[in-house]
Amino acid sequence: MENKRHLLGMTLEELQEVVQESNLPKFTAKQIADWVYKKRVLSIDGMTNISVANRALLSEMYDVGRYTPIEYQQSVDGTVKYLFRTENDKLIESVMIPEDDRATLCVSSQVGCKMNCLFCMTGKQGFNGNLTANEILNQLYSVREAEGLTNVVFMGMGEPLDNYKELKKTLDIMTADYGMAWSPKRITVSTTGVTPKLKLFLDESSAHLAISIHSPQKEQRLSIMPAEKAFPIAGVMDLLKEYDWTKQRRLSFEYIMFDNFNDTLIHAKELAQMLRGVECRVNLIRFHAIPNVDLKTSTKEKMETFRDYLTNKGVTCTIRSSRGEDIFAACGMLSTMKSKKE
Repeated sequence: MENKRHLLGMTLEELQEVVQESNLPKFTAKQIADWVYKKRVLSIDGMTNISVANRALLSEMYDVGRYTPIEYQQSVDGTVKYLFRTENDKLIESVMIPEDDRATLCVSSQVGCKMNCLFCMTGKQGFNGNLTANEILNQLYSVREAEGLTNVVFMGMGEPLDNYKELKKTLDIMTADYGMAWSPKRITVSTTGVTPKLKLFLDESSAHLAISIHSPQKEQRLSIMPAEKAFPIAGVMDLLKEYDWTKQRRLSFEYIMFDNFNDTLIHAKELAQMLRGVECRVNLIRFHAIPNVDLKTSTKEKMETFRDYLTNKGVTCTIRSSRGEDIFAACGMLSTMKSKKE
């Protein structure tokens, strides 16, 4: 990649600075935003309502900043996993999940992850850096299904709130009139509950929120999620209860079910108590076995019993269908360790 600054990933304010520095007419900033975010142009040369001379000026220091995936794999169920190379030669994965009239892209926000959850392959590869808004948005713009995407979930590699500055910038561009002009209702951000940044996110964005909970018991959650020590789920719940969840924004809890670990009726009862009075839904997720982890997935029967208990207690609960497991694209299976070695 050339050593130029990328226009994809810049806010309108930043584009205005670019225009000013390049001595271009002020209105050019909106033209650039329109070409990059709406018309999805691949090069500055394609911005045909900007003069040839001004395009040449712009091209001296800037490029659009789009780059295609280096490979992709398709699952038997239609799920597609993409591999991208980042600016500093790292690798990340994105997953496109087709379902009826929806096309959801699961995007990465970091290379690897600091959270090191026991059951997640991304955590096993360690943390190798934050993605920029350009690298996050490029995933949305460069998959084959880019123009047909209906939803985006920040559930790929990394903890989105641990990269809050670039996440916020990405969400602003996605929802701004000058940008992608998406409704925040099409976007879900998933987190283990990085409390100080979670408050910022709740105050500054209207996107949906998903909390990875996986156990209502403090010590048990700590044994599989080291983040529990710094950001206890009890504190996360206290914060969530300060907000109104009966309006447009949706709150959900992700709960991976492990056999004879967190799948008993005692856990269901404690979870129902923890969520009492909070308008939310619970997604039960089958555990996808990963190497060197001594956990097994719950049986279908146990998952259904758990779901039925929560439903009877007034908690909306669904068992999420598993997608893309055969290409290691399912929940908790994203990792670029193998790719890096090849």
